[in-house]
Amino acid sequence: MTGEHGGRHEGRGGGRAPRSAGAVRLDQPSISVRSLMADEALGIELTLLAGAAGLDRLVMNPRIQKSGLALVGHFHGIVPTRVQILGQTELSFLHKLSREDRLLSLRGFFGLGLSCLILTQGDQPLEASAPGAGAVPVPELAQCAEETGTPLLVSAVRSSATITALHALLDDRLAPRLRLHGVLVDVFGVGLLLMGSSAIGKSECALDLVMRGHRLVADDAVECDYRPPGMIFGAPAELLRYHLEVRGLGILNVKDLFGVTSIRERKRIDVVVKLVEWSRETEYDRLGLDDRYHTILGVRIRELVIPVRPGRDMASILEVAARNELLRNAGFHAAREFFGNVEGELLRDRSQEESSVPPPVTLAEEPSPRGAAQPGALRAPRPAGGVEPHHPPSSAFRQPGERGHPPPDRPGSGFVATESSVSLPRPRRRG
Repeated sequence: MTGEHGGRHEGRGGGRAPRSAGAVRLDQPSISVRSLMADEALGIELTLLAGAAGLDRLVMNPRIQKSGLALVGHFHGIVPTRVQILGQTELSFLHKLSREDRLLSLRGFFGLGLSCLILTQGDQPLEASAPGAGAVPVPELAQCAEETGTPLLVSAVRSSATITALHALLDDRLAPRLRLHGVLVDVFGVGLLLMGSSAIGKSECALDLVMRGHRLVADDAVECDYRPPGMIFGAPAELLRYHLEVRGLGILNVKDLFGVTSIRERKRIDVVVKLVEWSRETEYDRLGLDDRYHTILGVRIRELVIPVRPGRDMASILEVAARNELLRNAGFHAAREFFGNVEGELLRDRSQEESSVPPPVTLAEEPSPRGAAQPGALRAPRPAGGVEPHHPPSSAFRQPGERGHPPPDRPGSGFVATESSVSLPRPRRRG
């Protein structure tokens, strides 16, 4: 039904994932009708009316079925291993039928081999003037239940309350279960399932976390069960409860050593931490942008692959992993925010480069022989009379005492070309 794998998977309902080493599929859970009636966690009282011979029939589906169409001969979709319920509406419909029609309808319904049938508010008398206000079972119900050996139960509360109580109990008793090899610890309220090969250091990490004030849930064997809507809870095996195995020390009772605050009976699995031996040839995740998932009982749980090597403080790393998971659940993703800021800065610099236009620049050139034409050289227009204009030195080549002062106005001056700018010719004064 379910596979576990420490890689990336698509969503639920896709391909069947291979089962990882150490995963043991438990038998499909079930509960007998006798145990269902005697369970104190149910919260409501169920009274046997007929069909005592079938009290050992098994209920194997946690969902309740309330199908009135079965009373008119439409049996499509009826699951016999579910608990069947007939409420006030269905009982009032049966009451209006003739005896022959009731027997025909009920014998076909009970002939499906139902686990049990529960009537709700069956201790109130039926009033013909107010159908549906309350009903006792019609005689044909008990007759058909005895004929087929189907337990017929009566609940004194309404259908909604009965269904709620049954769902709460059956979700726990009939939850899909799986046994995994690993260590489950509660760190800052985050359930960390430590997995890895034998002797990798899972129990030692759990012991260090317990000494830091965190709580141990299970060591070596973790009993996993599914809870709707898409949650996986872990609990210890009964014989291994409160115990931790540390090589060199043996079996330790964590509850006796550190008190009741160091253990927890069950915890939801939030993150799967896969411990692997560190290797130079292996590339580990250093950015944290892509998420890996581990599938347990059809539910994808985020997975972290952490290399183990001498000198690494694994307890501190696991604490930081738990804190980071709390931030992610609150909507803060450090790696994605960091790369978002980096991309925004790069885009901002690129837009500035594309929008800016550099100013015109004229480079100074070496003096050329008189009369020789240089390509691209800037020359002042020759005034009438053939007299060359006088060009004052540029500010870049002035003497230190002359810098910062404009050149004196001289008649016939044209414009001054410097390395970084081109001056327009100054207009001459008239008069």
